[in-house]
Amino acid sequence: MDNVDELEKICQKIIQLDPKMRSARLINSRGHLTAGGMRDGVFSLEDQKQDEMMFMELALRVRMRHEFDAEFGEVHFSMSYRDKVIVMSFPLSNDDVLLLSCEKEIDFGKLPFKVLKIIKPLKKSPTKTF
Repeated sequence: MDNVDELEKICQKIIQLDPKMRSARLINSRGHLTAGGMRDGVFSLEDQKQDEMMFMELALRVRMRHEFDAEFGEVHFSMSYRDKVIVMSFPLSNDDVLLLSCEKEIDFGKLPFKVLKIIKPLKKSPTKTF
């Protein structure tokens, strides 16, 4: 699914899951923002240059995690519980990734599974072998 309008709708649907969602962004395999953004009225904690660095680092990390798929199975999501926010990443097909940021009070035991249901059309079985 490469239609930007559809990807934007998916990001908006995810942001609407909980008022404590800060952002939902789709990052391509090269670390470039392709859709989504911050919730209206919420401002990023980092500047644009830091965003770009974070996106590139995330894209690399997602590709590297495939190395353990044979032993542990496919990664469905990863989560970082930080001092200021919770950050979640969901690998998609073609090494694209959905990046979410949330307030720490969010129910992180349920939210990722709601997100997985929404992004199911974007997750295809990987065809790559390493």
